[in-house]
Amino acid sequence: MLLTNTESVPGKEVTEIIGIVRGSTVRAKHIGKDIIASFRNVVGGELREYTDMLEDARKIALGQMEEQAKSLGADGVINIRFMTSTISQMAAEIMVYGTAVKLK
Repeated sequence: MLLTNTESVPGKEVTEIIGIVRGSTVRAKHIGKDIIASFRNVVGGELREYTDMLEDARKIALGQMEEQAKSLGADGVINIRFMTSTISQMAAEIMVYGTAVKLK
């Protein structure tokens, strides 16, 4: 399965557009990670606890999107985009979407 954020794939031809596919996950903050992150926020630097949490969420959402594309018979997903939205003060959604296609 080819996954790309470009509209076309060099050396490949899009023979069929299957449709939009997506994946998403909602992640909540963890009290222990919040405490550590708040200390880092005071002294500065990367909030690694949140970086790791968001990286895991992106992988989960991307995997869901890829599975949906496979179930529709796609060879690839083009024009992939990520989106984040706040659900509440304690939770956020990561969503990924793109266009499932057949490639030649």
